[in-house]
Amino acid sequence: MDKKKILITGAAGFIGSHVARLFVNKYPEYEIYNLDKLTYAGNLENLKDIDNNSNYKFILGDIVDSVFVTNLFREHNFDGVIHLAAESHVDRSIENPMDFIMTNIVGTVNLLNAAREIWKDDNKDKRFYHVSTDEVYGSLGMEGFFYEDTPYDPHSPYSASKASSDHLVRAYHDTYGMPIIISNCSNNYGPNQFPEKLIPLFINNIRNNKSLPVYGKGENIRDWLYVKDHAVAIDVIYHGGKIGDTFNIGGHNEWTNIDLIRVICKVMDKKLGRVNGSSEELITFVTDRAGHDLRYAIDSQKLQNELGWKPSLQFEEGIEITVDWYINNQEWLDNVTSGKYQKYYDKMYGNR
Repeated sequence: MDKKKILITGAAGFIGSHVARLFVNKYPEYEIYNLDKLTYAGNLENLKDIDNNSNYKFILGDIVDSVFVTNLFREHNFDGVIHLAAESHVDRSIENPMDFIMTNIVGTVNLLNAAREIWKDDNKDKRFYHVSTDEVYGSLGMEGFFYEDTPYDPHSPYSASKASSDHLVRAYHDTYGMPIIISNCSNNYGPNQFPEKLIPLFINNIRNNKSLPVYGKGENIRDWLYVKDHAVAIDVIYHGGKIGDTFNIGGHNEWTNIDLIRVICKVMDKKLGRVNGSSEELITFVTDRAGHDLRYAIDSQKLQNELGWKPSLQFEEGIEITVDWYINNQEWLDNVTSGKYQKYYDKMYGNR
């Protein structure tokens, strides 16, 4: 396999760290560059096991800085980009939408402009892979699925910013011939996820006997994808997907929030040696999130049929692995839940 320079943006984050680890270990002939701003959700501890690998390099920087991004492309002339850097939490987007506009839209355009300038007309063997979310499609009723051609209907500043970036990536393909690929994934879970997201938040709260804040009645439905399965899908799509194409990545694991939380409670009671059902007593129903979509469900048959990918784990197995990781990595959890995050958590959930 040819030696390639691949830039992975946001590779110190949750999904990005799993993608970077997979590529560094699987493709020793590649040079993998991790560009990350190291915001609250970016943590180099996520990658300490590959930090000394000769084919891995970390670069501190912000994709919103267009001059920095262009100079980076000039210096390294990357063969490919896997773009994961993003603001991604809906609650934060409601609180401060401009951060999402800048990172998710302006940052993406800066990367596209830099790639376009440096690759110019010689982009035949280049790839710009944009990683997105199923939230751009809006909300489903109790039936049906999101397909690659489902019309966009975003309902939050987060999903609107991701929808905008998707449209811009496609526009650069149609207008300038940019060699792009896009994937839209369902909710991810697994090791190293920052504990503002539902699963690690509740694992941490159960361990510390804190309340479990559930929006509304917990009836919202999500499709859950194990993060390592997502990383494998990204690998498969990056290397095998057709330029200009879109792939949906789903876990085939639909759960209502309240049923999901009860599973987590049951697993945590078992792991912590507590009486079965005791963790459920921590559940507290809070005012529903503004614009809260009812149901997301991905149809990933295209990815399975064309590239042979399918999820390796069912949720019950994946959640056991995930809970074990957080229990065995309490120091990591303590480090990321201190300071600024605690102030944010108290502001968002403390008075409900």
